[in-house]
Amino acid sequence: MQELFDGLGFADRLRRRAAARAVGGADVNPVAVVVLAAGGSSRMGRPKQLLPFCGRSLLRHSTRVALDAACGPVFVVLGARADQFVQEISGLPVTVVVNPDWERGPGTSVRAGVEAVEADPGTWALVVTVCDQPLVSGLDIRRLIEAGQGTGRPMAAAEYSGSIGVPAFFARSCFSDLRGLEPAACAKRLLARRPDEVAVVTLPTAAIDLDTPDDYKRWWPAPVPPATE
Repeated sequence: MQELFDGLGFADRLRRRAAARAVGGADVNPVAVVVLAAGGSSRMGRPKQLLPFCGRSLLRHSTRVALDAACGPVFVVLGARADQFVQEISGLPVTVVVNPDWERGPGTSVRAGVEAVEADPGTWALVVTVCDQPLVSGLDIRRLIEAGQGTGRPMAAAEYSGSIGVPAFFARSCFSDLRGLEPAACAKRLLARRPDEVAVVTLPTAAIDLDTPDDYKRWWPAPVPPATE
């Protein structure tokens, strides 16, 4: 079972929910954002979650982007070095989910995030994001939600580099299938399995995915140190 650390007070949670409904309409329930950041960064050779980007770590940056979407509660799934990484997002109004099974594969982190979201019956959908797509913005997340709402399809996914993948929107009707993903699978597996149910949103920003040192050097040859905020 995953551990949950709630960094959001009850009053703050109500304020964020009210803000989310103000953005999406008075009768619209909030959409959660699940930030996946549990991996061991084996291809990078060092924790990618701590790589500097725009004056802060990738983990803190991706978490702030999720908050900037202002669509509902934010859940950050950690695994490797969770005790260390949780300090990177201290002070932010998010719920940290610790996945003890992260080494079995990304499907376990998707499941941990979905189970945490399911505990809030008022949340009608979620968006899965990852911490190593640093150019994805809060507006991109909003576009995915709007695509799901506007088309009535249960899923909406980013299209980039000739394929579709995360970030991606999933209605609550998809939650059981997300929980049922094989440990080695990722959310993209469900998108590929049910393509007719996916609204596609072109997001070139999602094409930048930092997996290796060369990826990082290509985009940020001289990154600035992370801020201390």
